Amino acid sequence: MENYVLIMSLGNVIMTPENEIMDLKSVVYYSSRDGWLRRLKLLLEHRSKDEVGALVGAETHGATPLVMACRNGHYDVAEYLIEKCGADVEQPGSVVFDGETIEGAPPLWCAAAAGHLALVKLLVRRGAIVNSTTKTNSTPLRAACFDGHYDIVKFLVQYGADIEMANRHGHTCLMIACYRGHIRIAKYLLFLKADANRKSIKGNTALHDCAESGFLEVLKLLIEHGARMDVDCFGMTPLLAAAVTGNTCIVEYLIGMPHLVSRQERIDALELLGATYVDKKRDMIGALEFWKRAMDERFRSDKPAIPKPPPPPEVAAYNFAREIHDPEALDELLVDPDEMRMQALLIRERILGPAHPDTSYYIRYRGAIYADAGKFWRCIELWSYALEMQQSMLEPLNPMTQSSLFSFTELFSFMIGEENRQTRRGRMVPKPVQKRELFTVFTKAAMEVKVGKQMLDKVPTSERDLTYLNRVLVITLHLACLLTREMPEEDTQEYHSLHRALYKLVRTNARGKRGRDALQLIHSEDGALVGRYPTCKFPALHLTQALLRVGADVTSKDYDGNTALHLIALSHPWRPDLAIALLDAGAHIDAVNLEGKTFETLLNDKRHYDSVNPLKYTTLACLAARVVRRTHHIDTVPPHLRDFVLMH
Repeated sequence: MENYVLIMSLGNVIMTPENEIMDLKSVVYYSSRDGWLRRLKLLLEHRSKDEVGALVGAETHGATPLVMACRNGHYDVAEYLIEKCGADVEQPGSVVFDGETIEGAPPLWCAAAAGHLALVKLLVRRGAIVNSTTKTNSTPLRAACFDGHYDIVKFLVQYGADIEMANRHGHTCLMIACYRGHIRIAKYLLFLKADANRKSIKGNTALHDCAESGFLEVLKLLIEHGARMDVDCFGMTPLLAAAVTGNTCIVEYLIGMPHLVSRQERIDALELLGATYVDKKRDMIGALEFWKRAMDERFRSDKPAIPKPPPPPEVAAYNFAREIHDPEALDELLVDPDEMRMQALLIRERILGPAHPDTSYYIRYRGAIYADAGKFWRCIELWSYALEMQQSMLEPLNPMTQSSLFSFTELFSFMIGEENRQTRRGRMVPKPVQKRELFTVFTKAAMEVKVGKQMLDKVPTSERDLTYLNRVLVITLHLACLLTREMPEEDTQEYHSLHRALYKLVRTNARGKRGRDALQLIHSEDGALVGRYPTCKFPALHLTQALLRVGADVTSKDYDGNTALHLIALSHPWRPDLAIALLDAGAHIDAVNLEGKTFETLLNDKRHYDSVNPLKYTTLACLAARVVRRTHHIDTVPPHLRDFVLMH
């Protein structure tokens, strides 16, 4: 029996043969997605025009039936939806390609991206706009270029597709075709006079893209069409882009073109490629060969020498290593692999500079290798150096800085867990976590919160995205949680320094998602930090008490009007110790949120409420405020009392 036969229809509720109950809108959506034309006809043929229009225009999981039919290549379903049901050929939706959700994708974009030429022709014939875009300003033509659908590219161009229309990052159709290695499409676009030297927002060109991805034939094609060796916003040429990604064939081709590449650029490319061989390819012998070639180029007998620049101050994180300046010393590196790894970091920092993402990335990578080998203190040194670099060079709340802070949180959590268990996977922790290192990272994280909030304060409220601030604030609070697990003795320097740092964090008054401050975050699901070593989990009484000691406001409310006490009532399992800590600090047991709910009404068990001895925390002033709230209009209440009355 065919799966699409319906057993029962009760209004807008459908029961399928598998006894699954779903609404009519969902059945229309899934029929389109799975290509069940007969099911669609059975559902829609006897319904009114208005009802059919509402069903085919409705979104399920962010997409319309037509969007899903185009995404999955169901021509007959799409044709039926357009011609018989009046589906809007421009109505966008959300679709998934290669695990990534594309927002605001028109049906034509979906068909072009998925390679369904017949559907593309159908949509264009029915009036679809060939230059319609997704939310990221990606056109159907760009979507076809991405996966190499040459016939669709030609068809769209013939019907007016703009070959120079870029997405929100400034990436053109030629750039994406070159990055993906689709040489036939690249040739076609260049034949149409596509700009081979067009730059993206970050300054990269199509030549950068194919050098980075390693497509030599595409690179040769671009050079034949006049592509230049420009630099991007990091000062990277296509040659350096190939070297940093380890595309040796492209490096060798470009350094053999003296009209495009200078002698100094050849040297830099060979040295950088050697560093890539050390860290990415793990080929020490290959790396040494490139460094020797670079050294030979520096000291050629037929040309003036080009010595390396004067060395910068020695860095403790690099074990005070200095970059080798003479050919004889290179041979000695093979007997000291660790020194060779430090040379790779030094070379990369010199050539790329501290602002380039790969500079700090490979410092962190090397630190992670040390951590895996149990050399945690070498890891901490390198990661601290990378974090300083990121905070000095990158904008506040940059994802790379977030990643560094999160890695520290996981590392310290692991080390503290090891102290308790002594061993994990057979590895021993050489010495316990030093509060000094943990405190240093915490203060850097707190500073990131502060400058991040200052940056967002300059953005109009309606345009603020709190995602990054929320994550950095949560990471900072987890570091604080680790710090306060074992409090130093009162009246010691360590005790006062810790509380001063916590006070500064609280005074920043940074708020994450849903307008939650530090105290609210550590008592809510928004404060969860998913990590491999969750030594510190929220909520934690010791952190709550520490924040209260430095003046965290127990009456502060989030966008829903919830205080930290409300959030405790909503959390599981029930923690009376946390509720009592907040009540002792002045939280109002009868405060209401925007829905008029109190701590008591949010609790799912009356015994929980009784366990905190509510009478102890019910004051005469609170009782009076309740009465005034019920019996008086708020405008009749003296201004200095209104906030207190409205709280109850």
